[in-house]
Amino acid sequence: MILPMLILYYFSLSEAMGGGIIGGQEANPHSRPYMVSLQLYQSHMCGGMLIRKDYVLTSAHCLDTISCSENLHLQVVLGAHNLKENEFGRQSIKVQKCIKHPLYKKGEMHHDIMLLKLKTKAKENKFVRVIALPKKNKEIPAQQYCSIAGWGMTKPNGSASDVLQEVKLKLQFKSECKNIWKNYFDTEHMICTVSNGKEAFCQGDSGSPLLCKNKPYGIAAFTYRFNCKSSKYPQVYMKIAYFLPWIKNVIGQNLNMHV
Repeated sequence: MILPMLILYYFSLSEAMGGGIIGGQEANPHSRPYMVSLQLYQSHMCGGMLIRKDYVLTSAHCLDTISCSENLHLQVVLGAHNLKENEFGRQSIKVQKCIKHPLYKKGEMHHDIMLLKLKTKAKENKFVRVIALPKKNKEIPAQQYCSIAGWGMTKPNGSASDVLQEVKLKLQFKSECKNIWKNYFDTEHMICTVSNGKEAFCQGDSGSPLLCKNKPYGIAAFTYRFNCKSSKYPQVYMKIAYFLPWIKNVIGQNLNMHV
């Protein structure tokens, strides 16, 4: 039986943050100004990206066990590189509302995407930037290299990273992912990357965007339950372009879009 793993990882306040992305390297500080750390009690839970000054896109399962309603301790951190340091340019904004995709069901893999409405608008500068979303729902050719960044574990069952890590991953053929993941994988609203046992995303990287040619195409969702370095199971993302009609319906047409 296949056992996928939603890649949420919550760090308790007493847990040290040390080591993120598996097989990657530290990102150049503030080279990904759209990156977001979703936090509870000032501890990293998931990644995300700023798609409008007042909206963040992330994974729905990040809040499977936490109520967003009037949760005064839920916030996003923008403009960060090292989560342990009070860096210049950092912005911490409370989450006003969590909007999960209407077809998402707790504990399931499909439609695992969520919008976070922020209480105040982010201030754009060289540390914080909105990222443009795909304009059309078109197919992405397999075998090209994309990249993902996050503050998650650097090894399975390890510790989180205090600094933003990044890694390059190759897109896998959807037919191969469907063949391996069976009903867990949907070829319409999911994409996947090759797992070679060396480079991968891991716990704590949920919601982080997968960029291809510097454009966001996926949201990190799930991997093999017992080992995010598994060389057998491709890593899976929600396909952002598929969800454009829902995103626009929730927040309106005022979005930055790329061709």
